[in-house]
Amino acid sequence: MAWDLKMGNFVVRRLVVFGICAVLGGQVQAELKFEITDFVGKRAPVAVVPFGWEGEAENAPFDISAVITADLSRSGRFAPIAENDMLQKPTTGVDVDFDDWSILAVEAVIIGKVTQTGANAYSVQFQLFDVFKREQLVGYRMPASRGTMRRVAHRAADMIYEKLTGIPGVFGTKVAYVTAQGRDDNRLYTLVVADADGENEITIMESTDPIMSPAWSPDSRRLAYVSFENNISTIYVQTLRTGNRIKVSSRVGINGAPAFSPDGRKLVLTLGGIDGNLDIHILDLASRKVTRLTTNRSIDTEGTWAPDGRAIYFTSDRSGGPQVYRVGVNGDSPERITFEGSYNARPRLSPDGSKLAMVHLDRGNYRIAVLDLDNRDLLVLSGGSQDESPSFAPNSDSLIYATRQGRNGVLETVSADGLVRQRLASRQGDVREPSWSPFLN
Repeated sequence: MAWDLKMGNFVVRRLVVFGICAVLGGQVQAELKFEITDFVGKRAPVAVVPFGWEGEAENAPFDISAVITADLSRSGRFAPIAENDMLQKPTTGVDVDFDDWSILAVEAVIIGKVTQTGANAYSVQFQLFDVFKREQLVGYRMPASRGTMRRVAHRAADMIYEKLTGIPGVFGTKVAYVTAQGRDDNRLYTLVVADADGENEITIMESTDPIMSPAWSPDSRRLAYVSFENNISTIYVQTLRTGNRIKVSSRVGINGAPAFSPDGRKLVLTLGGIDGNLDIHILDLASRKVTRLTTNRSIDTEGTWAPDGRAIYFTSDRSGGPQVYRVGVNGDSPERITFEGSYNARPRLSPDGSKLAMVHLDRGNYRIAVLDLDNRDLLVLSGGSQDESPSFAPNSDSLIYATRQGRNGVLETVSADGLVRQRLASRQGDVREPSWSPFLN
């Protein structure tokens, strides 16, 4: 774990968060590719029929159905059948023959059409049918341009996924992460934002100084981060649309591990003075007032907010080893939350508040685990030896985290029940510090 900061016998992870500088970024070809590495259970067979096309050109400017197919397949819950196996390829609801699809044991059928309505204006229509009930479940029409076709396809896949599973889809969300190339003093750190499927990667920032721990604002329009520019840890908040970057904390010593409050008005920070003792603080972004929440001589770090904004979960070694604690924002006494195992760190709450993800020491391996806060059951989700940086999807149903593949860091996603695990392979060297965005506004 080359980017960790060691203090005493306790490893303080990810004390730096990255900022996005959109005006410096340039779009590059997608470098992350999904590969389902582990799956338990049956994948429901579905059919995504190639969308029809009505327009001036011979072919549609974008293959909407291909993106929907890839999204549903990547979820791990569905198995889209091959186009060559389809007995019919309808583009309107009246042409759907449910008997044909029943023969193929298909449970749901998605059809659609793209219609050109202007020079760079299109209408995307799709319908979802339940083959068993022989009825339409969803029918929707959305405007699009060439530049928004992929976004529209993800939105359609999200609606289809939610209707079939009851869980909101996250195909239209984003992921921020950091890459590191080179060795020792010649390392180049890059902050990247990509679609949740790994496409549309945009290089936001490059630096020869470490950058870590991107943290999204709840409206998905800003990122908080710590930069080690000039060998000084400094926390910034950056607006994605404008690229405007604001320095919010550059106090003497360590400034790290920021996370936005649920209302986006505050940050929880890890601050440490010259002596290096780390404590949890809250920074009001408007007034810049800092409130200290912990005063223990132990290392208190990696704070994250409860969804209701009333408490902070954080890592502390006050019990002799890293464990997760909770403290009220009004400054009550910290309460220990984790008791299973000698090492539990980097807590992250699910958006629905029911689960706590963490790095858990499991038989000598650092793995991602999830604690059910109601029944106190702990489930180990990952299978690596150096897994870290868990981040929940906004639907609370999946997580993304960093792991190792040989000498390089890679990203993996896993469902919160542990049934589906996927690897996002990259050609960009070490890939670390993933952060899943909220639902995009």
